[in-house]
Amino acid sequence: MNLKCVYNFVENHNMNDLIVLSPTQKALQINLDSSIYGTFAEIGAGQEVVRHFFRAGGASGTIAKTMSAYDKDFSDAIYGKEDDGRYVCKSRLKKILTQEYGLIETRLDRKEYLDTRYFTFANTITTINYNKTNKGHGWIGCKFQIDPNKPANEVILHIKLNDMDAKFQQEVVGIMGTNLIYGCFNHCDDPKKLIKSLYDNLTRDNVEIDMIQVDGPDFENVDNRLLSLVLVKEGMTDAAIFSPDGKNQQASDVLYKKNILTIRGSFRPVTKVNLDMMQNGYNAFIKENKVDPDNVLLLFEITLSNLKMEGDIDEKDFLDRADILCSLGHTVLISNYRKYYKLIEYFSNFTNNRMGLILGVNNLLEIFDNKYYLNLNGGILEAFGILFTRDLKIYLYPYQPTVNDELLTSVNIPITKKLIPLYDYLVKNRKIRDLEFDKSALQIFSRDILSKIKNNESDWVDGVPKGVDEIIKDKKLFGYK
Repeated sequence: MNLKCVYNFVENHNMNDLIVLSPTQKALQINLDSSIYGTFAEIGAGQEVVRHFFRAGGASGTIAKTMSAYDKDFSDAIYGKEDDGRYVCKSRLKKILTQEYGLIETRLDRKEYLDTRYFTFANTITTINYNKTNKGHGWIGCKFQIDPNKPANEVILHIKLNDMDAKFQQEVVGIMGTNLIYGCFNHCDDPKKLIKSLYDNLTRDNVEIDMIQVDGPDFENVDNRLLSLVLVKEGMTDAAIFSPDGKNQQASDVLYKKNILTIRGSFRPVTKVNLDMMQNGYNAFIKENKVDPDNVLLLFEITLSNLKMEGDIDEKDFLDRADILCSLGHTVLISNYRKYYKLIEYFSNFTNNRMGLILGVNNLLEIFDNKYYLNLNGGILEAFGILFTRDLKIYLYPYQPTVNDELLTSVNIPITKKLIPLYDYLVKNRKIRDLEFDKSALQIFSRDILSKIKNNESDWVDGVPKGVDEIIKDKKLFGYK
């Protein structure tokens, strides 16, 4: 790189952002800040986080207490029992944070600590066992003050540990915990930067963050759904889920042992045809003999490819879609699974129960297109092995772009000649089934509705579900004027 290139590089970058501090350096900076004082409570994976702070030096000015209640009876005596008996769970972490932070406020006289910003760091972790029959994962959180005169903020995340050695997993926990504490005090004003900094000195090969939630006075203007998007966009996880109330959820809490029914789309905006597909798909799904109606989870899935416009992701546009889906009471999944077999493979990590995919004709034709499986040694057969060795049903919604066009269903869609025997086998064995449909919805397309909204054409309201038009108008979504 010549001197001119170096000059231009420096001019266009903040050099502080280019320097990645080691865990020891981060811990030392926190220790040397006399305004930061708090406690550590680590359950599982050793005392790996606080170890960095002790070894960095100057810890007496930062650490009021450190503890670990490994014994279950001791832990229950301190924090109470969980209803489900688990110890590595979000509710346990929140109890630890609440209890330990409350003790700081109770035991320290605020008059003597007027300028001190309190914090509590906590984790509850299980690492891989000796026989490697489990997967390491856990919850990490920090409750902290940016301003000593304000209530505390809270950052909680769920991690999956990918190393195949318990010692390495412990080290990863130590690094990520240190990154979290440092990020909370230094990047609180920029949550995206805080999230990215969690991977300092780490990679996705070491650890996956599949859920993050922030709350508190310094995060009042932060939408946690956007943080879900950041996790997927930055490759920290392949999928993130948030509930109708906009809260980010940990995948296993939502998907575990569920009968999952999914519809994929851009939902820009959600239309009557989207809801007709979902409703008729649901009606068919609950009639299956291996489906418990009370155990069904409906998911609206948006892939990154459906979020990208002109080569990048428009975050406001994403939130516009999310606002409407949440207002309709739906759970939303964001994923980078361009191919359906990867999506089903992901769900299979959490459930063996029957699953369903609601597809339009174009989506089904894509599944039967060989070019999407060039990365697989077994090609389309390998992908179909992943799809249909799971207990999966595909529900096909017909396609008729105009009233004068032929109605395409499972009977007459143009499957590649070489794949017709495979297709016929799946139809015959009821792996692919036609859905009932509302004829009046067949010619409704999101792209047309979006165009009409932007062009201020009044008849777009006829294509969206009841109440959605008011949301779009009130919030001026999708370019409405």
